[in-house]
Amino acid sequence: MDRRETAALLAYIGRLDPRLIRTDQGEVGDQLAQWHELLGDVPMDTPHGWDARVAARQHIRTSPYQILPSDVVRPWESYRRDRLARHSDPTPSADPDDQAAWTAELVGMRRAVAAGIAEPAQARAITSGHDGTDPRLEAMLEQVGSCIPPAARAALAAYRPARAAREAAIAQGRPDALSVRCAWCKAQPGVPCRRRRIGPDDGVRATAPRATPHPGRLDLAATQQAQPTGQAPQPTFA
Repeated sequence: MDRRETAALLAYIGRLDPRLIRTDQGEVGDQLAQWHELLGDVPMDTPHGWDARVAARQHIRTSPYQILPSDVVRPWESYRRDRLARHSDPTPSADPDDQAAWTAELVGMRRAVAAGIAEPAQARAITSGHDGTDPRLEAMLEQVGSCIPPAARAALAAYRPARAAREAAIAQGRPDALSVRCAWCKAQPGVPCRRRRIGPDDGVRATAPRATPHPGRLDLAATQQAQPTGQAPQPTFA
């Protein structure tokens, strides 16, 4: 608050607690300078719930001691901490590759929340509707086609053979085997098939993921892809 706001706050407090009133001009100037020095970074009020006069009135109502500048500063610091604790950083609209702009937007939002200028951003719940993604990010993702750049996807293909084979099949219009459950190894949709390691006693010792799905799973995916929309799938047998 500026000096005029500090003087207005002192006048308001003086009406509630006459002990703070000074009549000597020198004492009035010294008191104003002291309070302004200590409350210079505390706003008089904010659009979202803070008011220094409310904090001062609350102290005068509940404490028998004469009010001090710290009795206004402490509630203000508590107000700031509470807002930052309830704030969940939203994804900045700046280009993620521009580290300076990304960081500046995050810091600016946090400062606005702490100062009471903006409301804390709550973490969004998972919904089935529109998530409110920034249009610029949507346009960028549409242009790139994926959150993983093509060069990075190609470099990872050797380390993710099952996923690479699935992506290649989908791109060529072939059935997506991982879209159905495997009747042989019981792998659920979206999970790669697994091969069994049999011990000398014919017992299953371990399983390991397969780079390619079982043939029966491919046949089932092809059958479902060929069926008209809305037609119930025919039962299959392992």
